[in-house]
Amino acid sequence: MAEILDHPLLSLEQKKWFKLICGASFQDLSVIKSLALIYSLAGADCIDIAADLSVIEIVRSSLNLLKNSIRHSERNLGWKIPWLMVSINDGEDIHFRKASFDPQICPTECPKPCEKICPVEAINKNGVLQDKCYGCGRCIPLCPLGIIESIPNPPANAELICEQLVKGNIQAIEIHTQVGHLELFAELWTRIRPYQSALRLLAISCQDHPNAVDYLKKVYDLISPLECPLLWQTDGRPMSGDIGKGTTHATIAYAQKLLNSQLPGYIQLAGGTNNYTVEKLEMLNLRNQISGVAYGSYARSILSPMLLRLELNSSKEDIPESIWQAVNIAHQLVAKIKQSSPAN
Repeated sequence: MAEILDHPLLSLEQKKWFKLICGASFQDLSVIKSLALIYSLAGADCIDIAADLSVIEIVRSSLNLLKNSIRHSERNLGWKIPWLMVSINDGEDIHFRKASFDPQICPTECPKPCEKICPVEAINKNGVLQDKCYGCGRCIPLCPLGIIESIPNPPANAELICEQLVKGNIQAIEIHTQVGHLELFAELWTRIRPYQSALRLLAISCQDHPNAVDYLKKVYDLISPLECPLLWQTDGRPMSGDIGKGTTHATIAYAQKLLNSQLPGYIQLAGGTNNYTVEKLEMLNLRNQISGVAYGSYARSILSPMLLRLELNSSKEDIPESIWQAVNIAHQLVAKIKQSSPAN
């Protein structure tokens, strides 16, 4: 059991950490269930999900299916069970929002650019499908009438999430913060701190800002001493990895700032990460300094529309062949970080 639970930490230490970001506001249970299983089979170390009990439960059902496969499948390739991480925020944050509009005031002759731009097909004639929307915001500036608005999610119940931590249903928490939120962060950390002995990893995600390093140093002072490993997530260009390879530049530049600051803790890229990210790290001779990479919108995009056709039955021990086809695709992305060789 210790080997199963501790292998993600080994991946961090070896700079081969791969995290799947399902989305802090994404609640499409069927897609999340498939994503979690596919990327777990492909070798992910961590699955990052919304602070929603239904989402936690559906991902745990996927991991249970993986456990059954480990026990019974002839394809056992040494899989391990990834950590389950829940994302929470200390205040208003673009990762914790939904798009919304009244479809009754949308003109019938509208060309509907919002439908065309949505990466998860969350918009139709009935408006925004809230479970599918993960708040990327791409539809908002394209609306000819300007009727699409951004609705912030209600704050997560930190105590309820910590109960899941104590029960062992999750292993890690990621706190999304930003420059200027120190008091809000301190208030949230006060509610989490009593449970930190159950944490296997604390992640801090912060968008880039001219004062980001100074702010994160204050955050570090506030949470110290910490009873578990600490990971800094450099959120370069949020929710954009499926747009083009150039989106990865922002997160790498941000990571360089943190490396220069010598803040204690692991550094993991996110926000705009894609198939080009590891290659760019190697070009800049940074591969041996970055502990891992998290993939969100890009990880989903390479499996679409396959995800819409997958069906999982948790009562069965055998994994459908359609899932294995998706695993082969996902593994090509995971292998980017797993099979590269950072220098010591």
